[in-house]
Amino acid sequence: MELYKEHQLKVYNSLTNKKENFEPLTEGYIGMYVCGPTVYSNVHLGNVRSFMSFDMIFRYFKHLGYKVRYVRNITDAGHLENDADVGEDRIAKKARLEQIEPMEVVQQYTVDFHNVLQQFNFLPPSIEPTATGHIVEQIEIIKTILDEGLAYEVNGSVYFDVLKYNEKEHYGVLSGRNIEDAIHNTRVLDGQSEKRNPQDFALWKKAQPEHIMRWPSPWSDGFPGWHLECTAMSTKYLGEQFDIHGGGMDLKFPHHECEIAQAQASNKKSPVRYWMHGNMLTLNGKKMAKSTGNNILPSEIISGNNDILSKPFPATVARFFMLQAHYRSILDFSNDALEAAEKGYNRLMNAINDLDALNAAPTSSIDIKKWKSTCYDAMNDDFNTPILIAHLFEGVKYINQLKESKASLTDADLQELKEIFNVFTFDVLGLENVSIQDTTDKLSGVVDMLIGMRNDARANKDWALSDKIRDELLAIGIQLKDGKEGTTFSVQ
Repeated sequence: MELYKEHQLKVYNSLTNKKENFEPLTEGYIGMYVCGPTVYSNVHLGNVRSFMSFDMIFRYFKHLGYKVRYVRNITDAGHLENDADVGEDRIAKKARLEQIEPMEVVQQYTVDFHNVLQQFNFLPPSIEPTATGHIVEQIEIIKTILDEGLAYEVNGSVYFDVLKYNEKEHYGVLSGRNIEDAIHNTRVLDGQSEKRNPQDFALWKKAQPEHIMRWPSPWSDGFPGWHLECTAMSTKYLGEQFDIHGGGMDLKFPHHECEIAQAQASNKKSPVRYWMHGNMLTLNGKKMAKSTGNNILPSEIISGNNDILSKPFPATVARFFMLQAHYRSILDFSNDALEAAEKGYNRLMNAINDLDALNAAPTSSIDIKKWKSTCYDAMNDDFNTPILIAHLFEGVKYINQLKESKASLTDADLQELKEIFNVFTFDVLGLENVSIQDTTDKLSGVVDMLIGMRNDARANKDWALSDKIRDELLAIGIQLKDGKEGTTFSVQ
């Protein structure tokens, strides 16, 4: 029997602002769409955190036995510099500044995006469509919305009529915004805008002569609005209504709000059952921003080539750090936080490495099934990875007790302990068991040398020196353990 039949999963739905029992449209199948990057620059660390949350969710669904179609798009056209449908296309602007073709920009940063996600051990999505590959679908949706009387054409551009739509539907259903308040707080148009109302948004924009990226349409040579691409691609691959739509909190308005309006206008139904939003990542207590220098690239964490961190950190340690916070919580990234995460990661991996050396016993003194149940309970409660990790460290205590013969497990329970650590640490959280150079090679040599000196001191009955070596190592997080087969150490 599939695991999902044994577990009732609760998901926080941004549409209702509460946790709900998760029930997919079709039993055993899940359709999930996540807004991908606009590929005009190196992928932002905050974006990595958001995509990581949905990678973890994808992994857990797969573990439960669901067949998941996970669609994550690439925005390679149509994303203007601000949400008011003005300014240059971000990719075209980058191409103009670097004097290269827009698709060279797209290729360069799509490759960077994939490389970074591979380093952080992401699973690839089922489908990764591009905006430029779905121009025809976007044009057809615009035709439908025009036929419904919910859009209008002006000088070759087409705009969605928000006030007309709001007569029967609620524009603001996701973000909680009230259209009347928005009208009251909006400045009167200056006469130069083509829009009937400031709240309206572009479905198609006529390209100015200098605009590089353009396609023919019934209205003009131009390009689609940014919001439209996600409606076109999500409904093409997942249907007019699907299970989950995810993205960062910053996309809730206007991007996701506009998606709902477009889909409702063209298909006459709400497109998504469960809207899910990940929260932001700050750096040293402040918003990340290239303009202020309060910024770090994912690749700079791994290389150590930055002015923020004291040393390089493996990508899997950064992944572990991010998953120690709930995906809906703000998380502050700092050197101290990453160093603490590395210590925790080492403790976890050291314990997992010890699993194969454990011996079974005739009876069990630990209730492994109860512990296993707490791990599932954490993930079933809106993918609560920090609680799951806390339970994994309970498991680390069990391993240490077993090593020290202070607890026992039967062979069946021992195999289950190993299986659960493997499932949740590697399959669900997506961590990798990597050797961290400082703690495996150079550090091992130094500690082994000190253990030898301590053994000599003990042989000479120099108990003061022996205790000093032990205590000073413990003070820096290295614990010595004396056993029948000699002295070993672990990094705390």
